[in-house]
Amino acid sequence: MNNDFIPNKLKELRKSHNYTQDYVASSIGTVRQTYSSYETGKSIPGAQVMYKLAGLYKISVDDLLSMTMDVDRDEYYDAPAKTLVGDKLTKYLDFINDPVNKNKYAYLSPDEKELIYNYNLLSDNDKFEICALIDIKLSRQQ
Repeated sequence: MNNDFIPNKLKELRKSHNYTQDYVASSIGTVRQTYSSYETGKSIPGAQVMYKLAGLYKISVDDLLSMTMDVDRDEYYDAPAKTLVGDKLTKYLDFINDPVNKNKYAYLSPDEKELIYNYNLLSDNDKFEICALIDIKLSRQQ
């Protein structure tokens, strides 16, 4: 793999999806200048960024890094949330990849999916407290 492969692949994917650099950067939790440096080859994205990019483009990291790409647009590859490890990650991926949940949450960001997953793990009392906290936060914004 030559040094231009990843930058070229990132640019090709972004353009084929009609995304702007600002949109991609925002989706992966960085600024446009940082993302631009990935496309120009000035810096190389780390593993977490690669997972986020794969999730954004609905491809596997293997497809993102391979020289050829045969992408099934109906298949959804979710980038795991950065805070999940070990057994919790396995349970999270099982939840997200369950056919019912996959369709139900297809248009949510990885952060939103993680919030729903964690919310479902809470007791009814904890759910009530979380909703009360959200109400407080929202009232302070008005």
